[in-house]
Amino acid sequence: MNEAKSLLQDLDDAIARGTDESRARALWHATDLLIAGRYSDDEISMFGEVIGRLADEIEVAARAQLSELMAACDHAPLSIIHQLAFDDEIDVAGPVLRDSGRLDEQTLVENAMTKGQSHLLAISKRKSVGEAVTDVLVKRGDQEVVTSIARNEGARFSGSGLLHMVRRAEGDSILAEQIGLRKDIPRHVFQQLIAKASEDVRRRLESERPEMLAQINSSVTDVTGDLQSKFGPSSRSYFVAKRVVTTQHRQGNLNQDSISNYARQHRFDEVQIGLSLLSALPVDVIERALMDRNREMLLVLCKALDFSWTTTMSLLFLGAKDHLITARELNDNEREFGRLKIETSRSILKFYQSRKNSAAADPAAGRQAELQMQMH
Repeated sequence: MNEAKSLLQDLDDAIARGTDESRARALWHATDLLIAGRYSDDEISMFGEVIGRLADEIEVAARAQLSELMAACDHAPLSIIHQLAFDDEIDVAGPVLRDSGRLDEQTLVENAMTKGQSHLLAISKRKSVGEAVTDVLVKRGDQEVVTSIARNEGARFSGSGLLHMVRRAEGDSILAEQIGLRKDIPRHVFQQLIAKASEDVRRRLESERPEMLAQINSSVTDVTGDLQSKFGPSSRSYFVAKRVVTTQHRQGNLNQDSISNYARQHRFDEVQIGLSLLSALPVDVIERALMDRNREMLLVLCKALDFSWTTTMSLLFLGAKDHLITARELNDNEREFGRLKIETSRSILKFYQSRKNSAAADPAAGRQAELQMQMH
């Protein structure tokens, strides 16, 4: 500590003498001592005070060089790291924003919220970027920033952050492809991305991410094996229900209220036929949505049809095992339903419809494509 205090006095003298040459020598001497030595937190703070005062007096090129050194120093004074990160010159701020492990998430968020696009771009290239930071980047960043953070495998995104990126990817094929290639993208977000993507992007993602497309197709292919419901179309009651519900639909009387009433009465045939008619999806797709333990597709379907949460809840109970759902699961589903947007859900619905229509137009090609995805 005495040595550090003595150094501080010597450097103060150098600053007081006021020549550019003496300040530069003092700065690099202090920096070399800091990097090479092992010091207590108080001593590091003292170095920070001195280096910070000197950094205010030097040119941009020298500050940029200092930033490179401090970015690589795992015990760099926090005051200096903060000072350099918020420098208006990106040549100075960039190295620290990209590489310094001394910047905490709160500081990065503050920087991303107040500085320009070049600073945001530097942050987007960090080895790891937390959700709070990416939330700001995807909202404030320009196209280059958002594409960069989408490409960063060390970046982590909140659900809202991912959905915001998907919205920004509309009409931006480069960004759409980068999002679709991320290994951490949830299936329901990938569905929304594919539903809005151009044909070229969709083809590339089908080639690069066959496992994700297989999951989506599994939600719109024919139900077989153990997923074939005991309420299937082979029963006489099914054909009676189909005749009644089809007539109701033809007369314009099939709506949310009738679906809700059928669900509360556990009339599964009427519900799946009714939803099929209202959504223009095959009955087997509706059956899978109702019976699948993953409720994403059912929630999207209900949102696309502009159903209330009450109606949606009755359908969730209908498809649940023994018609029972835990309070926690129900709350999770309600939150997820609340986050869904009608426009986005309808885009996903159109995607389901288009894939079923394509398969119907060319059944052999549809089966071949499905087999190819399964082989991958």
